Amino acid sequence: QVQLAESGGGWVQAGGSLRLSCAVSGIGVSTVPMGWYRQAPGKQRDLVAFMATDTIVSYPDSVKGRFTSSRDSAKNTVYLQMNSLKPEDTAVYYCAAPLKNLWGQGTQVTVSS
Repeated sequence: QVQLAESGGGWVQAGGSLRLSCAVSGIGVSTVPMGWYRQAPGKQRDLVAFMATDTIVSYPDSVKGRFTSSRDSAKNTVYLQMNSLKPEDTAVYYCAAPLKNLWGQGTQVTVSS
């Protein structure tokens, strides 16, 4: 059984940083493309980072230069480092193996102004 479990969310002031983790079991994080998504209240779920491989990672313009995604094969964990956070980054953040339609339960990130 594949499980993805996010952690590291919380409350932070604008300009601050958070690092999200996604512990994965049942599938190797380096064997499939992995991604981070977010969903704000009343809005659709949007892509935040897509890791096709360890060196090919894409980001939307809204987070480019501020967010960095990585994965640790030894720990079978995916990370999302978020810097220079803005109030508009407030959302529930999800880890996923999107091509296999595997999703975590999400972790709340709240950025106050």
